[in-house]
Amino acid sequence: MKLIIGNKNYSSWSMRGWLAAKQSGLHFEEIIVPILGEHWDQTKQEMGDMQPSSGKVPILWDGENVIWDSLAIMEYLSDKVGRDRFWPKDDAPRGMARAMVAEMHSSYASLRDELPMNVRRRAQLQDVSDQTRADIVRILQLWAEARARHGTAGPFLFGTYGAADIFFAPVVSRFMTYGIGVPGFAQSYMEAMWDHAWTQEWIAAAEDEQWVIEQYESVGSQ
Repeated sequence: MKLIIGNKNYSSWSMRGWLAAKQSGLHFEEIIVPILGEHWDQTKQEMGDMQPSSGKVPILWDGENVIWDSLAIMEYLSDKVGRDRFWPKDDAPRGMARAMVAEMHSSYASLRDELPMNVRRRAQLQDVSDQTRADIVRILQLWAEARARHGTAGPFLFGTYGAADIFFAPVVSRFMTYGIGVPGFAQSYMEAMWDHAWTQEWIAAAEDEQWVIEQYESVGSQ
């Protein structure tokens, strides 16, 4: 298998696809394409492996099978290795985890736009818009409910590391790097996520990248 991803510092969807591939336990080749750079449009045209997704990342190639979109990649991998590796075994937590992943996949546009992922950045934001604040409150409510109802077996949302954690990993990154204040239970969860070996591997690679996307560097600079 090979996984095509964007810049690790900026590409939140790539992070989800990469974590899903790591969670699968399968060997994969990692190919990084510097998105939104000077030669991005040319790269999309020249790199045939990116054509099925119209140049969007991540993209998973498994032999002749091509899967794009991070949720589709995770579902493909869970079918391949067993769904219990990604999802809780019992109906109630599994149903809630699916709903949370689906909501993360389709929602929180204001948070995404106002606080773009930037792993290297450290900025203490003074204020956010009302809509972004509502997104943050909603996410914290979901985390609290998951932890209270189904998270007693470990430090992650449903106890053990799984699909919901994979999909909220870039949100954890945003909260950490932009200095978003959170209650104690959420801070403990974020620290468990931040200290996870795969997160640390991703962070180290992001910090080593040389690519800079200026539009994401000005956020929180004042």
